[in-house]
Amino acid sequence: MGQFSKSSYALDDDNNMNTLLSPPIAFLIFFGLLAVVYIFIQRHAAKGLDHADKHLPYSGGQKLPPTEVRLSYETFFRLGLLFGIAHVAVLVLATLPMNQASLWLGLLYLAGISISVLVLARRTHE
Repeated sequence: MGQFSKSSYALDDDNNMNTLLSPPIAFLIFFGLLAVVYIFIQRHAAKGLDHADKHLPYSGGQKLPPTEVRLSYETFFRLGLLFGIAHVAVLVLATLPMNQASLWLGLLYLAGISISVLVLARRTHE
């Protein structure tokens, strides 16, 4: 059998499998597979008639009356920033180590975040 033994073939198979399952290669494989399935389904799907209400927001089949309250861009971005800050705060607090110094640091961070949330959540008179 020479210099190659059965164990070296097993190592090569494991190395090939690890390469195949690496995130960039797995992403490309699944992206290609999904593209092929999407093209296949798109070609074989039934073509429906174009409807006037096709691009309206879905509301369970009901026509929604126009709303009186509209968010301004300032209100919308303040609300978005509020949720962004809240999610980052949760992520930071969840990754702190569980010891006494980190507890106080987390409480200090939470106090600073709550000030930011209070400033963003206050109503402005327009």
